[in-house]
Amino acid sequence: MARILIVDDSPSQLLGIKRIVEKLGHEALTAEDGAAGVEAARRERPDLILMDVVMPNLNGFQATRTISKDPDTQHIPVVLVTTKDQETDKVWGLRQGAKAYVTKPIREEELVTTLKELLPA
Repeated sequence: MARILIVDDSPSQLLGIKRIVEKLGHEALTAEDGAAGVEAARRERPDLILMDVVMPNLNGFQATRTISKDPDTQHIPVVLVTTKDQETDKVWGLRQGAKAYVTKPIREEELVTTLKELLPA
């Protein structure tokens, strides 16, 4: 069982993603914005982070860059989960350190496949 941090400012999105993660048998941790996500990543050291992009305080691109540059958290894979579906957004997100990019509305099969690829067996 992995510990997965879900960072999203939408309560309904948090709940939907949390259901998928828990259905797979993983533990879901949550944070409501990018700054809280960075803090939770440092404190909790999750196995993987699912990060929204459009959020107050610190957006997902900024939070991903912070996490991927910090020696204490750079080993944690970040998956951007966002409505931003342009190729330039995806390229930019991956350049910030994200390991994968999933667009909303989330297709459960796509998220499950991404988690299986990034989490240790």
